[in-house]
Amino acid sequence: MVPMISKNEKSSKEKDMETEAALKKHEERQIFENHIASHGFRMTRQRGLILDIFLKKEGHLSPEELYDLVKAKDQTVGRATVYRMLRLMKEADLARQVNLGDGLSRYEHKYGHAHHDHLICLGCGKALEVFDAEIEALQEKLAKKHGYALTGHQMDLFGLCPSCREKEE
Repeated sequence: MVPMISKNEKSSKEKDMETEAALKKHEERQIFENHIASHGFRMTRQRGLILDIFLKKEGHLSPEELYDLVKAKDQTVGRATVYRMLRLMKEADLARQVNLGDGLSRYEHKYGHAHHDHLICLGCGKALEVFDAEIEALQEKLAKKHGYALTGHQMDLFGLCPSCREKEE
């Protein structure tokens, strides 16, 4: 007889993934705390809240979107605090600033996330994260051809997604 597993019970794989996520979050928090301590700052309750919210939210967040999420949890957090935190998270290599073609800076997770580029729709604003090993190799080859040693890059490709192209036809 096969044992029944209730919907509330988690598989060992789900438990492992949760444990891994908790360890990564702890590691990211430690990296951030070390970074700000090295600059003479301390970890405050507000900084911790902003960091936790950012780390839980995947995707591309504008400072205003992050501020709204934080404000929903703590009305006392100011907009300037959120902007300063984004700068500090970027300096600590936990966040990467991206431009998705709408004139807003957005931030995405950097630490522990694989390198990727973006395909950005100018019609609806959809941003698709993509990776292509051949393009990466060509970029390295191009840099080498001109005597550069790459330390990083960001490639954003702009166009129209299939849905927006279909609407134009």
